[in-house]
Amino acid sequence: MSSSNAYREPEWRSLEWSPDEKKVARKAFDAALQDELALVMRKAKAMAEKARKPSDLWNLENYLTKCRTEIDRRYDYRYSVLPEVFGGLLRERKLTQADFSGLGEDKIEWIRRLAS
Repeated sequence: MSSSNAYREPEWRSLEWSPDEKKVARKAFDAALQDELALVMRKAKAMAEKARKPSDLWNLENYLTKCRTEIDRRYDYRYSVLPEVFGGLLRERKLTQADFSGLGEDKIEWIRRLAS
């Protein structure tokens, strides 16, 4: 295989994050995750309150398993994938561009690109 055909990591995977950018990223990440978990908890509690038969419990279990799988897939706090994570959260309107205030323009540009 020639080097021109070799797999290359996307440029955004090797971005350098300053300590201040890491704080901004952590705050945005945690806010989106907490909002999502709160939504899951509200729905799970409502489902549990409405449960009248055993199958309702299994439906609740299936819902929670599906949510956990999706959340575990979506929320990955490795710096090498944060622009992609943030791009997805921006696209899904779980975060706004204001949440990224304090990140370098290089990171914001990648987040925007990955959101589209």
